[in-house]
Amino acid sequence: MLKDSHVATRLPAQDLERARAFYADKLGLEPVEERPGGLLYQCGSGRFELFASTGAASGDHTQMAWVVDDIEAVVEQLRSRGVVFEEVDVPGLRTVGGIARVEGNYPSAGVGERAAWFRDSEGNLLGIGQPVR
Repeated sequence: MLKDSHVATRLPAQDLERARAFYADKLGLEPVEERPGGLLYQCGSGRFELFASTGAASGDHTQMAWVVDDIEAVVEQLRSRGVVFEEVDVPGLRTVGGIARVEGNYPSAGVGERAAWFRDSEGNLLGIGQPVR
């Protein structure tokens, strides 16, 4: 029933105009459609929506991620736009220059992943990943 359906992410925004500016200025993304209280974005075959909310996500886990072919180039480009990447140093996971090597992966996605994380203007934790094959 659901396996052939498209999946879309929803991210809360306490200030939708501030979020719109962040996604445009920092990530180079513009909404493809708008409605009162919501902005719809398309990236490749996926889509996500920012919605006006009085609540906020905890930001304790990755809420959405992009899979890229060259993580260094993407991190460098986003940094040049003012994106600040999270630094992580916990047992088994450490970033160097904002990028971590994550051991293990789903067999179809390779043997591991290189990953980086940042927060949007609303505190949502977003990720970038590059499979290690």
